Amino acid sequence: YGFINTCLKSLVVEKYGEETWEKLRLQAGVQDSFLTFEVYKDEITMQLVDKACKVLGVPADIVLREFGKYFFEFCKRSGYDHMLRTLGGNLYEFIENLDALHSYLSLSYQASFCFGFVCFFPQEMNAPSFRVEKNEDGSMHLHYYSDRRGLCHIVPGIIGAAALDFFNIEISMKIVNQTEEEERTGKKEHIVFLVTQNPIFPCKERNEFSSSSQCLVDAEKQIENQMNKEDLEKAKNANGDRGNSVCPVKKSHWKTLRGIITLGKGKLLRGFDPVYPKSLWIDTKTFCNGLPFHMVFDKELKVKQAGVSIQKIVPGLQTMGICLDQYFRIVHPEVPFTISSIQKFINSQFVFQTRREMMPESWKERPMLELRGQMLWMEPLQCMLYLCSPLLRSLHELEERQMHIADIAPHDVTRDLILLNQQRLAEMELSNQLERKKEELRILSKHLEEEKKKTEALLYAMLPQHVANQLKEGKRVEAGEFKECTILFSDVVTFTNICAQCEPIQIVLMLNSMYLRFDRLTTVHDVYKVETIGDAYMVVGGVPVPVPTHAERVANFALGMIMAAKGVQNPVSGNPIQIRVGIHTGPVLAGVVGEKMPRYCLFGDTVNIASRMESHGVPSKIHLSSSAYQCLKYKNFEITERGEIEVKGKGKMHTYFLIRNKSATENEIMGKP
Repeated sequence: YGFINTCLKSLVVEKYGEETWEKLRLQAGVQDSFLTFEVYKDEITMQLVDKACKVLGVPADIVLREFGKYFFEFCKRSGYDHMLRTLGGNLYEFIENLDALHSYLSLSYQASFCFGFVCFFPQEMNAPSFRVEKNEDGSMHLHYYSDRRGLCHIVPGIIGAAALDFFNIEISMKIVNQTEEEERTGKKEHIVFLVTQNPIFPCKERNEFSSSSQCLVDAEKQIENQMNKEDLEKAKNANGDRGNSVCPVKKSHWKTLRGIITLGKGKLLRGFDPVYPKSLWIDTKTFCNGLPFHMVFDKELKVKQAGVSIQKIVPGLQTMGICLDQYFRIVHPEVPFTISSIQKFINSQFVFQTRREMMPESWKERPMLELRGQMLWMEPLQCMLYLCSPLLRSLHELEERQMHIADIAPHDVTRDLILLNQQRLAEMELSNQLERKKEELRILSKHLEEEKKKTEALLYAMLPQHVANQLKEGKRVEAGEFKECTILFSDVVTFTNICAQCEPIQIVLMLNSMYLRFDRLTTVHDVYKVETIGDAYMVVGGVPVPVPTHAERVANFALGMIMAAKGVQNPVSGNPIQIRVGIHTGPVLAGVVGEKMPRYCLFGDTVNIASRMESHGVPSKIHLSSSAYQCLKYKNFEITERGEIEVKGKGKMHTYFLIRNKSATENEIMGKP
C-alpha cells in the first residue's frame, strides 16, 4: 500500500529536506505522492530504498534500521498506537501476537496490512511472519520469514522502538542464522535474530501498559508503607494454620505483591492454579453443536471429530478417519500440512481453505470457504484441536458462499465482525474515493500552478515595469494619483449556480480557459490586468502609464471579452458562458500594497462605480457609465442609451450599452491576423 511509501517520503523530508526527497524520487523514477490504500508494486519501494542508500551515502542495513524506528513512530501517529500497545504485556507476547494482528487487519483492509514495512501488500502477495522462542537465560530467538530478500534489517529497528516505547527496555538484536527456508512453502528467506533485553533504570512510565522491574519495586514500597503492622499480623494469623507467613522469603517482587493479595475468607494466594473437573461435563452432541466449526485430528491427520456446520459444508468430514489434507490446504502460515510443522507454529493463527475438487457440486462455482482459528495440542489424546470460524470480511462474501449469519454460533464474534466490517469497508471505500479526488485535484492544481509560475517568472508579469524597477532598487514606491483612467469589471452570469452543480475541477478548468483568453486580450489592447477574484476580472486603461486612449483600449478589450466568452463552455448546460461587463471612467489612486507578494492596487470611488456598472449590467452586454460614454461617443463606437437606473449606494444614474466598434473588424479586436 501507499502507506509505506508515504512513510519513507516523510522520513526523508523530515530528516533531509524536500530537495533530497525530490532528488531521490527522480532518480528512482517514482511519483511524488502515494494514495494510502492504493496498491503499488514492490519495485517502487525497493527502488526508493536503493536510491536512498546512494543519495544519502549510507549502507542499506543502517537505512533500513533507521526506517524501522521511524516507521514505528509513523504508525503511532497514524492511529495504530493503541492497537499496538494492547498486543501483549511484555515483548515476548507482543511479538507472539503480531501475526494475529496481521490477520485481523487483513479483514479490515482486504490485504496483508501489517506491522513491519514489507507487510503492506495485497492478499495475493505474502506478508512476512514472526515466530519467537524463549531461552533459559532470558533471551529470545526471533524467527523472521519473508518473500523479499534483503529487508530483514528493518526488523531490529521496529522491534527495538516498540520495546523501548511500550516496555521501557533496550534490546540488542543480532542475526545468528540466515538460511533458505525448507519447512515452509512459499517463503524464501528465514532469518533468526538473537534478542537480548536490558531494563532501563530508573523506570519512567511511558504508558499505562508499560512495566519493568523498577516499577515493581516502587509499587512494592508504596504497598508496604500503606499496610500497618496490625494488617500484616492479621494476614499472618489468617494463614497461621498452614504455618506460612505473608512473605516468608523475599525472593522476588512478584512474590511480595502476590503475598498481599487476599481472596475468600482470609486465604492468601501466591499464584493462580486452575481447577479442572474430574470428568468433562458436556456431551459430544452438545460440544459439536456449540462449536460448529471445529475439527480434531491425530498425528496422521485423520479426522476424529468435526463440528456440525463444517460437516454441512464439507460432507466428507462425516466419514471419520479421512485425512484432513485431502479436503483442506493451509493458507497461513505457509507450512507443510504435517503435525510437526503445525506444532512449530502452534501460536500462530491458522487459515485453512477447502479444496475445490473435494467440495460438493453445489460449491464448485462458489468461492472456496476459508477457516481461521487456533491450534491446541492435546497431549493425553495425541491429537490436535482446531478451533475455528469462517474467515469472512463482509456480507457480500457470506452471500457468495450461500451462507447465513445463522450458520455461525451465537457466541462467535465473527457475527459481529462481519457486520461491523461491512460498515468499515463502506467507509473505507468512501475514504478512498475522496482521497483519489483529492489527489486528482492536487495534481491538476500543481499543473495549473506550474503554468502560472511560467507566466509570472518575470517580475514585470506581476507588477508594472517602473514599479518593479523601483522595488528591485530598494526604493519605496509612492502611491500615484491618476486624474483620469478607465476601469472594467466582469463576472460570469449565474456563477454560484454553476458551482453548486459542478465538480470543483470543472470550475477550475472553465475559469482557466476563460482567463487565458482574457489575458491574451490584455496584451492585444495594452491594458493592465489588476486582479481576478473568483469569477471577477478587473482591468484598467491609463494606469500605470497614462495614455489619452485609455477609454478606447478598455472598450475594445470589453468587446473582445464578449467574443472570447463564447468559446468557453458552461459545464452545466454545455452552452457558451455569459458574462456581464461594466466600465467607468474617473480618477484613482494607485500604489503597491504589502511587502510579500506585493500587489499594485487601485483605490477610489471610480473603482466602486465600475463595480456597480458590472453588477447592475445585463448578460452579454457592456454597461457604460455616463463618464465612460463621454470619452467614447466621438470614437467610432456604436452605443445605445439604457436610460436612468437605480444604482445601489449611488442613487439614479444615466447609463449606456456599448454595442460595437464601427472601424475595427472582429479579427482586429481579437488580435487575430
